[in-house]
This record gives sequence, C-alpha cells and structure tokens, in this order.
Amino acid sequence: MTAPRTSSGFITRPVLIALAVGSLGGVLFMAFLIEFDHYASQNSFCTTCHSMSYADERYRQTVHYNSASGVRASCGDCHVSEGIFAATWDHVRGGKDLFKQLFGPDYDDPVINALHLPEAAFAARRWFRDRDSVTCRRCHLQDAIQGTRADTAAIHREETEGKSCIDCHYNLVHRTVPDKSTFKREAWNRMVEEQFGLDPGAADRLLGGH
Repeated sequence: MTAPRTSSGFITRPVLIALAVGSLGGVLFMAFLIEFDHYASQNSFCTTCHSMSYADERYRQTVHYNSASGVRASCGDCHVSEGIFAATWDHVRGGKDLFKQLFGPDYDDPVINALHLPEAAFAARRWFRDRDSVTCRRCHLQDAIQGTRADTAAIHREETEGKSCIDCHYNLVHRTVPDKSTFKREAWNRMVEEQFGLDPGAADRLLGGH
C-alpha cells in the first residue's frame, strides 16, 4: 500500500516556474491596462478622430476646461469609469464608436456631425444615468455643493431623492441638445440647415442617405 502524497510533492520545479511566469505575466498585464487607460483617457487621444474636435471646441469654452480653481476635467474624467477593470470595459465599449467612425456616416463633416449629435447626447446621458453619474461624483461632493444661488445647497439636500446628477445637469460641456422627451427631429434638422446655410429639406436627405 502506497503512502498518500503530500502537498509538497506537487510543488515541483516546473510548477514553481509556471507560477513565477504567471505572476510576472499578471503584473505586466495589469501594468499594460493601467498605462492603456491613462493614454486612452487623455484629450489628445480622444481628439485624434477629427469628429471629436467639434466636441473639444465647445468643451474648451466651458468651466470644465477653464475653472477659477484651475481644476480641469479631461475626457476620461467624465466618460471613463473608475477602477482599472471598469475603465478597460469602457474603452472596449468605445470600440463601437471607432467602428462607426470608420464605417458609418462621415462624422468628420460638420453637417453630418451636427445631425447625428442628438443620438450621441442621448446615449451619453443614458450612460451617466445607468452609473448614477459616478464620474461626476468623483469631483463633486453633493453634500458640499453651495452654488451661487441661496437655495442651491437646500435643493441638493432636499430635492435629489431618486435623481442622478445628469437628470438636471446636462448641456454643461458640449453643444446644447434638448432632453430626449422634448426633442423634435424636424426642428433640429431645420436648425442645422439654417446654421450651415443648407436648402430646406437637405438635412432630411442627408439623414436618409445614412
């Protein structure tokens, strides 16, 4: 009758090598994810797509870029979740936007960009709402908000039950887009036509072609 093997019998040299290689690989993989998140969350990376330069132009005119305190929110500060795995997932999900950029409408065209902007705004607001505006709360402490109006602090204490930041605070950084519940596509198309000097109905035809 053979004696039972002890646990030490499994710790052979190949096993130790495999553990060491696996551990080193895990460390290097995590380091890669951290560096990738840092790189892909910067404004310079986001604006490598020309279509994003339109959003960047408006952003540079807001207090999220020019604040009195000198604090400047980047694209990643607002649009990428905290935590390396959540952030990585956000970057992976962003791949669908790259796919649309490469194979969808010509978003580099300012007219096409403006026509499709509402859908992008609604998707972004849904993203914030699904996460209870967690990226807003990284910088803004609700209990500490004072504002410039006398009732601002009271509003944030007493009237925010069941609400997320994005429910009240949108159109702060990028071009103004109405709430989805009041948005009228026809009115938006006519506004874009007027802005770019297009013939009546041109916006409908452009959207119809995409």
